Amino acid sequence: MRKFETLLLLSPELSADNREGIITALTAIIEREKGVMVEVDNWGMRDLAYPVRKLMRGFYVRLVYQAPAELIAELERNIRITDGIFKFVTVKLADEVAGEVA
Repeated sequence: MRKFETLLLLSPELSADNREGIITALTAIIEREKGVMVEVDNWGMRDLAYPVRKLMRGFYVRLVYQAPAELIAELERNIRITDGIFKFVTVKLADEVAGEVA
């Protein structure tokens, strides 16, 4: 398994319950597809450098997880069709994770 990081920019108009629902749904997809969540890091509301959908603020969430490479396509497909997620980026942090869970 490889280690990945996905950074999400969520709408500032989402309630805390809706944000938690989105994050829970994404972590469920990761775990369903044989991935392992390492960290969910809520960065909170931040000012943006330029307007995104005519808004100057956004809520950032960083997901760190171990997963097979095939999971990324399914995760990003779900991110694209989820309302409330403005932008995202996925980065591979490591090719092989030491101490893999079999």
